[in-house]
Amino acid sequence: MKQVAAVILGAGKGSRMNSDLPKVMMPVCGISMVKRIVNTLEDMGVDQIVTVVAPDGDMVKQEVTPHKTCVQDQQLGTGHAVMSAKTILNGFEGTVIVVFGDTPLISKATFENAISKVEAGNAVVVTGFRPQDPARYGRLVVKGDKLEKIVEFKDASDEERKINFCNSGFMSFNGKYLFNLLDAIGNENAVGEYYLTDVVEIAQKMGLSCSTIEALPEEVASANTKEELALLEEYLQKRK
Repeated sequence: MKQVAAVILGAGKGSRMNSDLPKVMMPVCGISMVKRIVNTLEDMGVDQIVTVVAPDGDMVKQEVTPHKTCVQDQQLGTGHAVMSAKTILNGFEGTVIVVFGDTPLISKATFENAISKVEAGNAVVVTGFRPQDPARYGRLVVKGDKLEKIVEFKDASDEERKINFCNSGFMSFNGKYLFNLLDAIGNENAVGEYYLTDVVEIAQKMGLSCSTIEALPEEVASANTKEELALLEEYLQKRK
């Protein structure tokens, strides 16, 4: 495995959890979600771990010490959040993992699978999964080994909505291209945010290769509510 850095998106609030804690600080079987991710990445020997925090994110900063943090000063979307790490990772040319801080159950094997896919020559690798109910998840349109595009449910055709291979949110990048891709993201949408998923289309236009890996639904599950947090604990107990 060559040089690897990880960016953990940890600036979200815990309001839907009815808690004053930042969302990523909510515990799963006694250990915070963000710490579980850090522990897995440390076990893999990842070279750099950077956590994106909110301006009032001192609690998260302390939780991920001694690893670096950067501040997302405004909530302007996932692309903007990753761009916050540019001052730390600018010039880094290894693989960059980008993972949401509320998805604590991604395994070492899945992280390594994504890294291998980047090292095989892909600029962008999106981790997909096949949920029982695809519901309103974004769909991954794949041809052979190549990811053609990510289509949000609301924009998907009837044919595309039949696809059950969905975007988990966990993405990996060749660091050589990452910040050029992020720089090209626009915010011409209803909420004025910069979406990380737009990099797939941008990479295609730049002639760069995009691909996917697949993970189990339980592994990429996230928690926005206390009910979902309880499900993560259930999944973790089953794994143990």
